[in-house]
Amino acid sequence: MPLQNQQNTPLEKQKVIFDHDGGVDDLLSLMLLLTMDHIDLLAVTVTPADCYLSDATLSTLKILSMFNRSDVPVGQGQLHGENAFPADWRAQPKICNVLPDMLAQSYDKKQISDLSAEELINKCLTEQQNVSVLMTGPCTNLVAAFEKQPELKSKIKDVIWMGGAVDVPGNVAMYNHDKSAEWNAYWDPVASQKLFASGLKIKLIGLDATNCLPVNIDFLGQLAEQKNYPISSLACQFWATTINTIPSYEFTYFMWDVLATSVLALQNGEIEFESVKLNVATSEPNAGQTYRDPEQGFDIDVAFNVDKDAVLNYILKQFRC
Repeated sequence: MPLQNQQNTPLEKQKVIFDHDGGVDDLLSLMLLLTMDHIDLLAVTVTPADCYLSDATLSTLKILSMFNRSDVPVGQGQLHGENAFPADWRAQPKICNVLPDMLAQSYDKKQISDLSAEELINKCLTEQQNVSVLMTGPCTNLVAAFEKQPELKSKIKDVIWMGGAVDVPGNVAMYNHDKSAEWNAYWDPVASQKLFASGLKIKLIGLDATNCLPVNIDFLGQLAEQKNYPISSLACQFWATTINTIPSYEFTYFMWDVLATSVLALQNGEIEFESVKLNVATSEPNAGQTYRDPEQGFDIDVAFNVDKDAVLNYILKQFRC
């Protein structure tokens, strides 16, 4: 039987295009998004950033099938950023795809669109209006879309982007970088700067907000207690693949993308935003840094304060399906 969502459906659903880059937290975000009955998911597009495209596409198709969403087209991104993610990170969807529940899951290759990711985005925007774009990877696909058809920007209600680090250190540790940038912004710093300059309403969920939500054993234990729910069980398995970073000497896994996805549902002060004039550096040694720039920056709504318990309780509730 197909999995059923939990919430009461409002009179009008919020239209969403979801652009992700295939990491474990991106796939968990897709699962979370599909539990939200108030969301009308128009399309999913994949950026080949923190993933290998074929693996991330397969994961996406299987998760959509779990939720009986054969109606959602999947667009594959063909554009590549300037700074590649580490190969070991990009292999994570391959690991997810060999988990038992994923191996047993059927899927429909016909959901893969003949259109590229940016073309599929523009097709959706041509047919719809008042659309939210949720991005949990680099912004390359969206920027390519509005550069091809800038008139379609008026169809976008807002852009919710997991990216950037404003008042906290970044998570890029490369020999030619000063560690000021977050990876999604660093992968394609030129596109990141173009997004900020686009005039779109941007809600930035960066490391300033996500640093309060590490994936830890206590949370996984709570999730395991509800393992009789198929999605809770699968989510716990997905997060378990990150266990080598819990904790790590250099790196900790956080709920980066899951927090960004929660913004679509938690709108009663659980996640607080502040309007800040920001800019993006596009060259070494701080490429991708999202920094305060009162003189030449762009107005961006940045998430700073997060009610951690409210977010975690929401995730646990939604995954009881």
